[in-house]
Amino acid sequence: MAGHSHWANIAIKKGIADKKKGKLFGKLSRLIMVAARNAGPDPTTNLALRYAIDKAKANSMPKDNIERAVKKGAGEGGGAGFEDILYEGYGSHGVAILCDILTDNRNRTAGEVRKIFEVHGGNLGATGCVAWMFERKGVFVVPTSAVEEDKLFEVALDAGADDVALSGENFEVTCKPEVFQAVNEALTAARIPTEVAEVSRVANQNVDLDVEAARSVLKLIDILEDNDDVQSVTSNMNIPPEIMAELSK
Repeated sequence: MAGHSHWANIAIKKGIADKKKGKLFGKLSRLIMVAARNAGPDPTTNLALRYAIDKAKANSMPKDNIERAVKKGAGEGGGAGFEDILYEGYGSHGVAILCDILTDNRNRTAGEVRKIFEVHGGNLGATGCVAWMFERKGVFVVPTSAVEEDKLFEVALDAGADDVALSGENFEVTCKPEVFQAVNEALTAARIPTEVAEVSRVANQNVDLDVEAARSVLKLIDILEDNDDVQSVTSNMNIPPEIMAELSK
């Protein structure tokens, strides 16, 4: 992770999501429904469902909403059949973008997403055009003020994490997706708080952006995130701290 903070991109995504809490609950409901449909309604045996529920709880989604989504996914209440799709493309300035989609109408969503890319200076690409630039990893962000570095190293690495790196005022812990839950439980048991705990795609090469380029790409991501069928958007943009400071003015 040298030279690049995954937390910076997460913070941008979180800021967008916080502005759209109502839509976020709808997207989280879909995620829970699909996980329950694919591998059953018991989160103790369905790790994807456990992750989806944990993510919903972390975003303050009401318990009743979570339970209703699980039941729909398990076949109660006539839940719609959603399809899980990954769309790939490029934003302006050569930034690679991935969109995780859950849709009940592939043709509608493809048309909407393609138009968003085109209107905002990008283009939707073919399958595989940018996914090779990303690797799925478990990512935890821990404030440096919350724990001593040695303790975090010991707890995280003993639980199976691959790395602990310092990034500004945070530690970033990364692991393979299959040990995400084990690392999450170890951090919880050790009372180590996390700002972020998620399985996401991490870019293995990044594009540094200046102020105008960053504004352009962030606008595209914002509009994509606003689409009901888009679960999340991941890019390989890197916004240096001085540019982040300029954008926040």
